[in-house]
Amino acid sequence: MGTMTTRCLIAIATMSGLLVSGAGLAADQEKVIRLSEPVEQTAEYETFGSPLDDAVPAVDLEQVTASGEELVGKTVRVVTRVSEVCAKKGCFFIAQEGDSVVRVSFKDYGFFVPTDISGKLVTLVGEVVVKEVTVEQAAHYAEDLGDAATAFKPGKTFEIVATAVRVPRTSS
Repeated sequence: MGTMTTRCLIAIATMSGLLVSGAGLAADQEKVIRLSEPVEQTAEYETFGSPLDDAVPAVDLEQVTASGEELVGKTVRVVTRVSEVCAKKGCFFIAQEGDSVVRVSFKDYGFFVPTDISGKLVTLVGEVVVKEVTVEQAAHYAEDLGDAATAFKPGKTFEIVATAVRVPRTSS
């Protein structure tokens, strides 16, 4: 083999390596983001935030959205399905049961959930609050979810500020 052929083969091999490593970078960007470690772990679940207090009164998501001001300021325990998670860092998620939809944030921005929990049935404990969502906030939430089609409407809405979120290790 001549020197020119050897140099061409080395160049091709180097470029192939760069292409393969570039593909690896794209795959890394699709990995699950876990910015918080669980505070409790079992074979069945992980709990983020604080240990979950099972003694807190249980309500369903429909009660939160239909209660008006009755539950505002109260701490509740809710078992709900996660419909969407903030794709950027898991700093909030959308809980949905039927027509009842509530944004769940985390107390003092103190913890995050894994970004791959969409579809899972989680248990959370938190305080029901009323928020006034601006046009800018609605757009920001939709962008963070990575789905511009997500319908966040400006105006008064109920939210749960969670102190604990228990996530099953398997799909439920």
